[in-house]
Amino acid sequence: MMKTKWMVQNKRGDFKGIAAKFGIDQVTARLLRNRDVCTEEEIKQFLTCDVSGLEDGALMKDMAKGVAIIKRAILEHRKIRIIGDYDIDGVTASYILYRGIDYCKGEVSASIPDRIVDGYGINERLIDCAKEDGIDTIITCDNGISAMDAIKKAKDEGMHVVVTDHHNVPYITEEDGTMTYLQSEADAIINPKQIECAYPFKEICGAVVAYKFVEQLLRAFLVEEEKIKTLLSHLLMYAAIGTVGDIMELKGENRIIVKRGLELIRECDDPSLCALIRACNLDQSAISAYHIGYILGPCINASGRIDTAENALKLLLCKDRAQCDQLAAILVSLNEERKKMTEESTKEAIKQVEETSLKEDLVLVVYLEDCHESIAGIIAGRIRERFGKPTFVITKSESELKGSARSIETYNIYDEMMKVSDVFTRFGGHPMAAGCSLPENKLAELRRRLNENCTLTKEDLVEKVSIDVPMPMDYVTMPLIEEMDLLRPYGKGNPSPLFAQKNVEVVHVRIIGKERKFVKLKLKSEAGNYFDGIYFEDPGVWQEFLLEKFGEETTTKIMSGEQTGVKISICYVPDINEFRGYRNIQMQIKYVS
Repeated sequence: MMKTKWMVQNKRGDFKGIAAKFGIDQVTARLLRNRDVCTEEEIKQFLTCDVSGLEDGALMKDMAKGVAIIKRAILEHRKIRIIGDYDIDGVTASYILYRGIDYCKGEVSASIPDRIVDGYGINERLIDCAKEDGIDTIITCDNGISAMDAIKKAKDEGMHVVVTDHHNVPYITEEDGTMTYLQSEADAIINPKQIECAYPFKEICGAVVAYKFVEQLLRAFLVEEEKIKTLLSHLLMYAAIGTVGDIMELKGENRIIVKRGLELIRECDDPSLCALIRACNLDQSAISAYHIGYILGPCINASGRIDTAENALKLLLCKDRAQCDQLAAILVSLNEERKKMTEESTKEAIKQVEETSLKEDLVLVVYLEDCHESIAGIIAGRIRERFGKPTFVITKSESELKGSARSIETYNIYDEMMKVSDVFTRFGGHPMAAGCSLPENKLAELRRRLNENCTLTKEDLVEKVSIDVPMPMDYVTMPLIEEMDLLRPYGKGNPSPLFAQKNVEVVHVRIIGKERKFVKLKLKSEAGNYFDGIYFEDPGVWQEFLLEKFGEETTTKIMSGEQTGVKISICYVPDINEFRGYRNIQMQIKYVS
């Protein structure tokens, strides 16, 4: 098991006063403070999540310039080509731009790079295709900020180029240590990460940048406010899907977008979304951020991983119910195939780390020659979670090696890749995730230099578990759990409330689920009350914990259902379990000690 260090948040505040003023429990007041929601205005905005809290897209650098370019192309009946990306953010961003430009009567088409043939983002092949198709203006989404060569080619061919992106601006480090940011020849670059950009909230995804662009485009065409509101409400659902799917922090306007977007999804009649929800056997009225992140989103992503993301975009653009059902079924089938491939390659990667010298490295560079390059990022994430170390998973393509990296909070993987940039033929990403290409003969050098440069300590590799309140399970009630729903949607930057209790007796244990993947617990508090618990980690991880803490004999008794009286400490999330009309409190066990 990965080592963890439990820390209680001790942020101070007038919890009693906040609770009285807003009519909430003091526990909820403490949870708000732990999420740095402090002032009365912030608390009110957080609890109401009003769309008035959204930022003004007109503040983005080059927004007016980019809108003017697209408006001109529309009015002069020039062909516009959207070039997106093959992941969920890129697909939803492409859809948003398409619907917006099409609504304004633009002659628009969309192209999404093939993950295998093209790699990430706009490239010279796509420029050649655009030229052949008589394209006048290209607008990118979720990519383009680092595509210097491709954009130069487009400009040389006489095209207009508008970049909309949210990724970090590329830079070079001078000999004196200063950073020089690079900029392409695009006619307009709309990206809140630019230093000169006045947009106040920088951490939005590509779909939200596209959403802001469409909003400004509609206003530039003087579309009636009511019609703008209707279209933007529709597009907000896709901006929310992109935000969750790209794992953006659910703070500020991201939280507003996702919360309102989920509300709209639950009651929408959009044939595309409804078809995908049906294909995944989900209850539309109960769709949450979890369902987007772990069920719907992976189906959209699977299209770009296993086949082509054009399938996913085709579904979103289609509004015929029968056709949507067929397209959604294809995405679900692709995702099932992706899951099988991922399981097999993850097992191979774990074996490689555990049985070779890799286990001694602080930065893991795992080479899976036969692994489909599209799932490398998923596997890297799983290896990082298992071993608690920054992880690269490298695969073999036709001409070179390709890889995906996933990091930990204490290691900025993008900055570290910048230090060894000469190893790569291409790379890009965020502090927590990145992608790369490199020659086969550079693989060993990449592993060596990353580890030589690494300054991580043992303390850095211990996962920090942030506990909201050390609270006995006895305090939990259904009204409190229902009140905590005000804090939803949960995700990165706004985690579900986490509580902790010591000296919890394990009364009974059994393995449940169709594939026996979960651990069902009967727990007893120090006050003598009994509670249901569910541990969603692999049963093997649970058994590994028991062996380490209590030894083989006691572990065997516990796993066979015997009552041993052993006590453990738990971090838990209270939840309401509903089954066949019966509701009861159930503790989701996140960590054990």
